[in-house]
Amino acid sequence: MKNFDYSKILDSKFSSSVLSLISEIYEHKGKQNLFLVQKTDSLESLVSIAKVQSTEASNRIEGIVTTEKRINEIMQEKTMPKTRDEEEIMGYRDVLKTIHENYEHIKVSPNFILQLHRDLYQYSTGQWAGKFKNTDNLIQEEDSLGNKRIKFAPLEAYLTPDAMEKVCIEYANAKNKLQVEPLILIPIFILDFLCIHPFNDGNGRMSRLLTLLLLYQNDFVVGKYISLEKIIATTKEDYYDVLERSSYAWHENQNDPMHFVEYILKIILNAYKQFEERVITVESFKLSKAEQIKNVFITKLGKISKKEIKALLPHISEAMIEMTLKSLLDEGFIEKIGAGKNTNYIKTN
Repeated sequence: MKNFDYSKILDSKFSSSVLSLISEIYEHKGKQNLFLVQKTDSLESLVSIAKVQSTEASNRIEGIVTTEKRINEIMQEKTMPKTRDEEEIMGYRDVLKTIHENYEHIKVSPNFILQLHRDLYQYSTGQWAGKFKNTDNLIQEEDSLGNKRIKFAPLEAYLTPDAMEKVCIEYANAKNKLQVEPLILIPIFILDFLCIHPFNDGNGRMSRLLTLLLLYQNDFVVGKYISLEKIIATTKEDYYDVLERSSYAWHENQNDPMHFVEYILKIILNAYKQFEERVITVESFKLSKAEQIKNVFITKLGKISKKEIKALLPHISEAMIEMTLKSLLDEGFIEKIGAGKNTNYIKTN
């Protein structure tokens, strides 16, 4: 029988890699707080970009997609959904907005989680919106031959309401009374949420929204400026691997959540590092587009790919990036390394 007892976290011994990640995150968090005070106005563009990327990436992980043009129209609230996928994308947009604007007032409780899930499906006709699952679900994978393998059997449907109540109470107690380190507590709560798998559909997206919510409530607001969901999407195989390893023997209370904890910490640290790079880029927006591209090489050490430049400067077209790269190559400011998909560029001196 699964028990939820987060007081045991206080007795845990953490690896040097986990402790190092936590230390680095707090260091970057301090730098971010200084940036937020000094450059508040210029960071608004980062918020807009992150919202689009988070909505697109979190849905894409679950196979919910539409075109880039439609994503932008949906995010700007200039259209209504044309497909089932767009209905769910629009729901994600609204829940993300709710979290951005009201995270301080959202209680981590079954009722509030159900309300967020209801809003996730507000544009669709799913009968399960805002309700815990009514049938047992399985997490399976299918190989190229169509053979299916059960990766994990979540908690049974009839046990779900009680488990959600208990895990929310445990989180609140650990946070407020025991004062467990939030960077450890949050991933463990999210792992338990995913193992419970409380909904018929939308569990993955809800887990990522809840991750943002809990981070914001603990003053880790980097996800407002850099899309955590996009970073997870680019490491999706690792995400599923650590999730499987961390959930092994979960029902018997013998699982090791630290694989998942370490993965989430790496995602957060990656986001903080990207934030600092992006702030420098934002400050260069007063430059011409060509000068902004050139500035990337001035401010970033080492090689960089065209794809990475596009990620740093999403408002600049690929055609403009390619034209500027050619110009910088011609003048000898940069040189090309590798070929084809492995092509990178580096400043010559």
